[in-house]
Amino acid sequence: MIGLLLLALAPVFIIAFYIYFRDKYEKEPWSLLLKAMFLGVAIAFPVIYAEQVMSAIGSSFKGLYKAGWDAFMVAAFCEEAFKYLVLFLLIWRNKEFNEKFDGIVYASFISLGFAGIENILYVKDAGISTGLVRAFTAVPAHAIFGVSMGFFFGLAKFYPKKRKQYLYFSFLLPFVLHGFYDFILMSGKSYLLILFVPFIIYMWTTGFKKLKTLNKNSIYNSDLDIGIDFGKVNDYKN
Repeated sequence: MIGLLLLALAPVFIIAFYIYFRDKYEKEPWSLLLKAMFLGVAIAFPVIYAEQVMSAIGSSFKGLYKAGWDAFMVAAFCEEAFKYLVLFLLIWRNKEFNEKFDGIVYASFISLGFAGIENILYVKDAGISTGLVRAFTAVPAHAIFGVSMGFFFGLAKFYPKKRKQYLYFSFLLPFVLHGFYDFILMSGKSYLLILFVPFIIYMWTTGFKKLKTLNKNSIYNSDLDIGIDFGKVNDYKN
């Protein structure tokens, strides 16, 4: 049992430490990071209830319609909506949210907290093989959903002229990525499953790009060319 628990949580903490150390210029307090991760765990309970309600609403759907409803509305919408709510309540007015990269850090830790409790439940029921697969797919995917949410959340905080647009994308992008990820798996269609690995690679590539972009443009980066780099971040759309 302890071995399965370690297997379930190892990728969560590995990715969490990676995100933490990518925040090179001004570290976030561990007390707030652990609170973010704990809240990610805590939302699993209302998420389960919300998913049951949404699943009942779509119970009459069949085939790909059912897969689409379960992927986008049951899983992606419920999970990302609660993550987004926690992120907003936790840091939007917090003094520690003092640069754009912080949005990525806190959103990722919330997502990883949720991924951790979800992974424990899956590994407990399905065993080691499922844990190994999810270590390289589902857990990193949740982290990327968090990176995508936090990227635009950070821009929304510090670019008030486009705040509504960035807040909108802060939820929309992880919702779409999450929904498409689950839809590929839930569809059971071989022609869609072919897209799974390329889609994972795409998410990883764009996720690392977002990390690099905001980290490079940290206000605490002494090498920052404000006149150029901030403009690039403001124009970033992917």
